[in-house]
Amino acid sequence: MKQLYHVLGAKQFGKADLEDLFEAARAMEGIVARGGDRRHEGRIMTSLFFEASTRTRLSFESAMHRLGGSVIGTENAAQFSSAIKGETLEDTIRIISGYSDVIVMRHTDIGAAKRAAKVADIPVINAGDGAGEHPTQALLDAYTIKKEFGRIDGLKIAMVGDLAYGRTVHSLSYILANYQDVMIYYISPDNVKIPIDVKRYMDENGIHCEETDDLNSVAGSVDVLYQTRIQKERFPSAEEYEKASGRYIVDSELLDRMRSDTIVLHPLPRAGEITEEVDSDPRAAYFRQAVNGLYIRMALIDKCITESQGK
Repeated sequence: MKQLYHVLGAKQFGKADLEDLFEAARAMEGIVARGGDRRHEGRIMTSLFFEASTRTRLSFESAMHRLGGSVIGTENAAQFSSAIKGETLEDTIRIISGYSDVIVMRHTDIGAAKRAAKVADIPVINAGDGAGEHPTQALLDAYTIKKEFGRIDGLKIAMVGDLAYGRTVHSLSYILANYQDVMIYYISPDNVKIPIDVKRYMDENGIHCEETDDLNSVAGSVDVLYQTRIQKERFPSAEEYEKASGRYIVDSELLDRMRSDTIVLHPLPRAGEITEEVDSDPRAAYFRQAVNGLYIRMALIDKCITESQGK
């Protein structure tokens, strides 16, 4: 794997990088099973979240603890940091760089992680930047697919829901562009279609994609159904949200249309788009997916800190 310092976007990972990272994540599963280790004892991770988070923040913090390190930070940086006093993001990052060894940041603004990396003296890991990207989610998504099927090449994947504002879908698309013979179905209401720049990137990388608003027409033919939440907080108006809300529900009726070996993924949290009756079905892989986030994030922290200490 090429040297990994910052983790800012999914496009920075090639196929060899991904396979190396997946191998490292598998090793981290073993470390967790043994109770963790102390390889980064004395190192500090700053958890800087300007947007709400449960899985991403806690899995990163758990990852750092399991590697022997410590965590400082805030889960509501917009209210409980000097940002509320008018401090710029750049100044905040400059200060934090002197207090810790790696920064994990979620921000409301697209491109915020890249801005932070320009002034940081330590690695910055993008934990989501507005409606832009969420690279570590995409990495754990791809890792989950690889674990479930033993491969990614040749799979058919449906991405469903909010594809315009859904940063996880953008990043996962970029990751999947590294693989061969992948087929992607983008399924969404008309007002939240996949952005044209994502479609263009997929086309440039030889990935065949189709757009439709009909989930039922493809549910029975895909290997992976990647469901997403319609993100009310990102819509410009309540009217636009209502146009997209409630269109696609994964329930027992939809499961009956799906193959027995299809898996259902979701970056979570869900808000009614997967019913609880689906949870007990072995095809429901989204809780396994969330656990895999710990292993991927352990591997990323380990690689970033190791690289930064060797610079």
